[in-house]
Amino acid sequence: MSTPIRTRPVDEYITSGSPEIAVGEVNWTVRIKISFPAFKSRNYRLYFIGQFISLIGTWLQIVAEGWLVYSLTRSAFWVGLDAAAATIPTLFLSLIGGVIVDRYPKKYILLFTQISAMILAFILGVLTVTGAIIVWEILLLSFLLGIVNAVDAPARQSYIIELIDSKNSLSSAIALNAGMFNAARVLGPGFGGFLIAVVGVGVAFLLNAASYLAVIAALWYISTPMSVSVTKGNPIKEIADGIRYAWNHETVRLLLMLTAVASIFGWSYATLLPVVAKEIFSLNASGLGFLYAAGGLGALLGTFAVSAYAKKIHPTVYIFGGNIIFSLGLLVFTFISHIPFALILLGIVGFGLISQFAMTNAVIQHNVENTMRGRIMSLYTLVFIGVSPIGNFEIGFVAEHIGSEFAIRLGALVMLVFGLVVFRCRKSIHWNA
Repeated sequence: MSTPIRTRPVDEYITSGSPEIAVGEVNWTVRIKISFPAFKSRNYRLYFIGQFISLIGTWLQIVAEGWLVYSLTRSAFWVGLDAAAATIPTLFLSLIGGVIVDRYPKKYILLFTQISAMILAFILGVLTVTGAIIVWEILLLSFLLGIVNAVDAPARQSYIIELIDSKNSLSSAIALNAGMFNAARVLGPGFGGFLIAVVGVGVAFLLNAASYLAVIAALWYISTPMSVSVTKGNPIKEIADGIRYAWNHETVRLLLMLTAVASIFGWSYATLLPVVAKEIFSLNASGLGFLYAAGGLGALLGTFAVSAYAKKIHPTVYIFGGNIIFSLGLLVFTFISHIPFALILLGIVGFGLISQFAMTNAVIQHNVENTMRGRIMSLYTLVFIGVSPIGNFEIGFVAEHIGSEFAIRLGALVMLVFGLVVFRCRKSIHWNA
């Protein structure tokens, strides 16, 4: 006679990590919740699904827009300028966005920003489908979307902690957010390349507009407290308080500096992928999609590593190990012309980059006070997105005058050297899990 399997409630099972079977749960579901504890929260599950669908549409537009700009201008500089137009507003407005996020319910802020982004994508799609699109219109719409993102990005970053049931799940939620972005990066570009080849770039823009409906619906059904963190006061003083707090907090200061350098000299390589696809590998739009997807697939593996093992491995291993993996992988990528090898290297690049950024974000959020969360995440948005126009201008200028391989190679070297310098201060990075 066989011995019956003892059962326990799901939450107790997940907390203990025991191999017993939980009541009412199939084994694969339990395993997912053990590896990704953020999924225990209904609010986070809703948000994840809606945001994932929307991000697939976003990547459709990223691929289509880069291809459209390069097709209209045949210039790497204009591709970089378009990317810069989308991020320049973050440089000047993200700190104001942080004050807004600390003053008003994040759910309503996100509903407003997502609806605004949907309208802009729809306008871009209509102009493209009708054949009326010109380069300055693309730049203008990118700039307006950048204004929206200057508020949306810190709101999304600081909203995560309100979506989960326990702060212990924060690292998992942040890693899953990064994974969501990169899973969309795997699916979106391949689909986008196919759409461009079959029906044109305008349809990709319209599908992106439609994809926002998913995250809008998810936000509508999410139930979170409508409380805010601070009393309304002088916004300049509130910004100054946030900057002072970040500067005086050794861990936050160090990681924000590392993020800024990585954003300028590391992440900007993606801006030149349309140029690399055409000039180095002689690929069409579908081939460009595969280049983006390869990096996204590697980033997915990095997401799993961060989410599943964040409590077992010290964060500096992810941060500095990811920096080295990314930099060396990107350096090797600039010296090869064999497409299969290039795809493997971009996967390695994606793994390293997301390991560094996801864990950096998690460590910062674990260290900051709730009353400062919106403003600190606006500073993170500033150094992650806002300073990237500098990188976009730099890499576009160098590529135009010296070559795209050298431009990417230079950025990887700078990122590697600075990462090694900061590594000497690794004992100053505290993990308040």
